[in-house]
Amino acid sequence: MELLRRTQRVTSLFLRIPGWTGHRAGQHLDVRLTAEDGYRAERSYSIASAPGDPLVELAVERLEGGEVSPYLTEEVRPGDALAIAGPLGGYFVWGAANGGPLFLIAGGSGIAPLRSIQLAAAASGVPCRLLYSCRAEEDVIYPEAILTLTRQQPPGWGGYRRRVDAAMLQEVAWPAAQAPRCYVCGPSGFVESVAADLVALGHAPERILTERFGPTGA
Repeated sequence: MELLRRTQRVTSLFLRIPGWTGHRAGQHLDVRLTAEDGYRAERSYSIASAPGDPLVELAVERLEGGEVSPYLTEEVRPGDALAIAGPLGGYFVWGAANGGPLFLIAGGSGIAPLRSIQLAAAASGVPCRLLYSCRAEEDVIYPEAILTLTRQQPPGWGGYRRRVDAAMLQEVAWPAAQAPRCYVCGPSGFVESVAADLVALGHAPERILTERFGPTGA
């Protein structure tokens, strides 16, 4: 295992998994930790790497009071072994056969599965746009996106400066008439708002796939 600190709160774990045969973009792994007294804690983390990459990347955000993420971001060391299961998930996934164009909208650490989809689309030559909302530049995990910084912007910032709204979606997305496949991932409120705005702009609900997360013991 290799480690890379992405932000103050997010660390990427690069896993070399014996017998790994690849994953579908958008899938996740379950990571299980077992304490010396036998207590177990298990959490799911989306795979951020491309499907064909031999190193499987998990971008883990440290949550205060969590049972798993503090260990994975602060205590685990290169070469340590982890108990994992997967890849898992068959709904929030994309492959070249699904076609495009693709419009991906991420909030915070919801970028992880969309990063995998973005890389898969690039390898397949499928048009893809990724809109990524973060509070500040220091929170950006992957900068290869159309960014909006909602709270703090650096001097000279030329990107968006507000939360994702219908006007922003209309500016960035392909027109609904082109029937893009839309993937939205982030906190529950963010996902619900973005999905509702996409429908209001004329995008077919069946072309909008969502994955959401809320406060957990991660």
